[in-house]
Amino acid sequence: MGVEVGAHAARSRALAVLRIRSRALAAALLPAAVAVVLLVGGSTGHLVGQGWDVARWTVSAVAVLVLLAAVGIGVVVARARPAMTPTVPVSEASAPDLYRLVRDLADRLDVPAPSAIALTPDCDSWLEDRSHPAHGPPARDDHPARDHHDEPGGIRGLPSARARRTAAPVLVIGSPFLWWMRVGELRAVLAPVVAGTGPSAHPDIAAARRFVRGLDAAVAVASIRARCPLFRSVCAGLGWVARLLLRSCREHATAMERGVATAAAERAQAVDYGLRIVAQEQVGLAYAGWDRLLTRVALPAWRMGRWPSRLDAGVVAALTELSRRDRLAEGFASRLGERPACDLLEEPGAVDEATSLLAARLFHGGPAGRGPDWSPVGWQEYPDEVVDRKWRTDAARLHRVLDALGVRRSPDPLAPDPHGATLARVLDHLSASHAVDGHGPAATAEAGGRTGGDGEGEGADLGNERSAALAEGLSAELAREEAAAPAERKELRGAVGQVAGTALWDDGSLPLFPLQPPRTGRELLTDHVTAMVCCAAMDTAGAAPGLDWLDGPSLLINGERAADLTPKVLALIEDGDPIPLRTWLVDLGIRPEKPIRLV
Repeated sequence: MGVEVGAHAARSRALAVLRIRSRALAAALLPAAVAVVLLVGGSTGHLVGQGWDVARWTVSAVAVLVLLAAVGIGVVVARARPAMTPTVPVSEASAPDLYRLVRDLADRLDVPAPSAIALTPDCDSWLEDRSHPAHGPPARDDHPARDHHDEPGGIRGLPSARARRTAAPVLVIGSPFLWWMRVGELRAVLAPVVAGTGPSAHPDIAAARRFVRGLDAAVAVASIRARCPLFRSVCAGLGWVARLLLRSCREHATAMERGVATAAAERAQAVDYGLRIVAQEQVGLAYAGWDRLLTRVALPAWRMGRWPSRLDAGVVAALTELSRRDRLAEGFASRLGERPACDLLEEPGAVDEATSLLAARLFHGGPAGRGPDWSPVGWQEYPDEVVDRKWRTDAARLHRVLDALGVRRSPDPLAPDPHGATLARVLDHLSASHAVDGHGPAATAEAGGRTGGDGEGEGADLGNERSAALAEGLSAELAREEAAAPAERKELRGAVGQVAGTALWDDGSLPLFPLQPPRTGRELLTDHVTAMVCCAAMDTAGAAPGLDWLDGPSLLINGERAADLTPKVLALIEDGDPIPLRTWLVDLGIRPEKPIRLV
């Protein structure tokens, strides 16, 4: 009953969208119809006279202009390329078991099977219509009984227009689901998604969706800049008409999609209902682990010009670690004994690498392919090639900024290496005001407030005056490094905007989904001072770089993670109080006066 109600609501809203299209067409033909009446009346001698002649030629000219504009808008709406989600295509040869699972699921739901499968580096799944000619030929059907190549009006060897219009949508699956979920859980999660192919096959719903997508694509075409004044005027008119029609269709299109989703959910109730409840819990858990992995683990590597090539495998490790730490997640790790859904792929490693590269492209704006400044890194090499390098790079940048501020390398000219980079230099500089004026954190905070009281500058969120100046210097140094990036890296980052040979974005749109806003001066200074402390610990106390699946780069001392470092660094940079950090260094045998190795 619910299926019929949802489908009926979707069809009625689709008809409403199509009625708007028909009204727009009627409005475009109305001046032509009036012109025909006037011309026929003049030829038959009924509408004669100077006034009728003026009206006849005026209306005819307006009709011609309106028809030309309508034809132009119609061509753009029909030919403009609708937006397509960047994905990694999965052919049937590379995942026969996955295709078999989806087809069996479609048979159980009594709906058409999706035409193809693609993966996206996100925790979501949906159906996407890619039947537009600009998206390439639809997937060829392997069943001769359903071959449309010999239909009347079609060219042999090429899909006919009807075959393209009736092609089933593509099933887009979030890649983390394949690695974290078991086969049964994946089938339960995909059931309501695959059930959506049923309503999608209805001619009215498909036509309404094509019309709305065409309007959306026309708005995108009209928004393209850097055109000559004539084209800008034409595009302005095109954009106005397309946006007007979109506003008219918005409510009906939203209700139509809601009805399609309702019908699909009701149809999927009969398939693995009990397992789907458990699977939905895994969806939320996978989303939390994926977000943590990208922001804490992948992002530092991307900033270093390296991209982890096994992100999907990493989410399993991250969620397993979460299961170990969080009592609420107990029992999830026991699922790992069951068959994972990634076993449905013939080469899961290659697919994982492709989705990992796409994730770096989408979330960070990295290049679309490998290069000297953009190379993959495995999880085994991550501590040495990413964490160690990141800390030493940050430490070197910190000392360059101190040099620019005129801070001496070593106050003791008799030191073994008075020109070496030491942690003591940073400690002495940030805690100098605390030691000299004797008033402690309150005085330094007051001084910093006088300096940055207007709320401007990168260090305005720091109470320590010297910390604020150092944070501003770090921000300026990072900006200079970004501006001085090699030209070939910029070209590779912006110009190669395609996956599988299909352009998906332009230069200025990357990253499409930035993970985090730009770091503040406080965050930059905290990261750089922490990096300096970690370098001193590695070079003087035998510590080692490590990888924490939930928190990213971590310092290992005697094989255990040092988790209490950040509060002590914050006390130094915010209050100018070095005592907590110095105590921590003494307890662990770290010598801040010893020079460290930089990159």
